[in-house]
Amino acid sequence: MEENKIARKEVANRNDKSERKLFLASSFKDVAKLFADFAGVNLKGKRVTFIPTASIPEAVKFFVSSGRKALEKIGLTVDELELTQASEPEIRDKLERNDYIYITGGNTFFLLQELRRTGADKIIVEQIEQGKLYIGESAGSIIVSPNIEYVKEMDDCSKAPELSDFSALRVVDFYPLPHYTNFPFKKVVEKIIAAYGERIALYPISNVQVITVNGTEVRVESKK
Repeated sequence: MEENKIARKEVANRNDKSERKLFLASSFKDVAKLFADFAGVNLKGKRVTFIPTASIPEAVKFFVSSGRKALEKIGLTVDELELTQASEPEIRDKLERNDYIYITGGNTFFLLQELRRTGADKIIVEQIEQGKLYIGESAGSIIVSPNIEYVKEMDDCSKAPELSDFSALRVVDFYPLPHYTNFPFKKVVEKIIAAYGERIALYPISNVQVITVNGTEVRVESKK
């Protein structure tokens, strides 16, 4: 691809979910400064529910600590919520009480399985629809799409044996595609674009780009 034309376009008036506020990244640590601007408030003292569950099946997990440190560096208090270990009341309490919701990268299929199993998927969608700011990183960005089947080449769906279908949170009507042009995902992302680019509204973003959703406005922004 000569230019990431899909990632550069702006889309307005997608639907009537005017309360939505999402920050969808490939690598949060690389765009954390953009988040501080996007939030539009003093972040000191704000609390974020930090969900690292997608990383459980992964051998490499450095991005979890990188994301946590980036959040803390911009002033946020991180309140971890590991879905496989949490009770239903704890899940609801943290998702409703804290100021923001953050889901890390990892295996998107395993993440969807656990979101459904615990009922966290419905609570997260409710909170987003009520205006709570949602932060996604890689798998955490993909999961808000209508369906995650398009990332089968990127993530191993066998890690989620209880998953009966790939319908996701459906918060947005497009399909974030993280790590565009970035090692080690460059080739697999190109394969996904070749297979799905004409079929669904893909939004490829590199590690220094972010998709922001503010009401009905969707933008792709780059780190300067």
